[in-house]
Amino acid sequence: MTFADKVILFNKTLSYTGPALPPGIRIMNPFKEFEQTIAIANTFYHKYYNDNNARHLILGINPGRFGGGITGIPFTDPKRLVSECHIDYKGKPAHEPSSVFVYEVINAFGGPEVFYKKFYINSLFPLGFTKVEANGKEKNYNYYDSKELLNTVSDAIVGNINKQVALGVSTDACFCFGTGKNENIFRRLNNEHGFFKKIVALEHPRFIMQYKALNKQFYIDKYLGAFNNCE
Repeated sequence: MTFADKVILFNKTLSYTGPALPPGIRIMNPFKEFEQTIAIANTFYHKYYNDNNARHLILGINPGRFGGGITGIPFTDPKRLVSECHIDYKGKPAHEPSSVFVYEVINAFGGPEVFYKKFYINSLFPLGFTKVEANGKEKNYNYYDSKELLNTVSDAIVGNINKQVALGVSTDACFCFGTGKNENIFRRLNNEHGFFKKIVALEHPRFIMQYKALNKQFYIDKYLGAFNNCE
């Protein structure tokens, strides 16, 4: 099996079977909710991962509604799917700021073909969460946004990290998107389970786009320095 075959199988069997989630929180599984997602992801992984390269793993938090929550490809919204990966998408061209930043980094690194030969992106919890607000609208929710949810899904996070390591990634280092709670939780789990020799944390793309947009080039350069340092 190629790296692509392993990821596609991982995606097809991705589900949550742990304890019941706290009230008002639901799982968001793009591979089951949207008919075209499996086909999109299969095309993407066959295009960029149809080999047996030992890539470095990059782990975010969990997918958002307008990026990986639609396309099934972490940090790739429908607009970037079409414009940067040249893969067809039928539907509303949703926009996710994190995806904008990530693809600026990818293009600065040499483009998707070069970047994806060396890196595989996913999340500590590969499925998304949403919460219904008082006005009835759904919003993105992070696995650590409540202690109750974190405790509920901790075993699932550990299991999913193990499954992603088993895809054949390099274990000398893993990159973490998020220098706050995501990093702290990931480091604790890594200390307990020894997934990787070291974790390299980078500011989350959403944080950069929301709060540090004027200094975006600084963070692009920081990302590139970290990624080039692991080669």
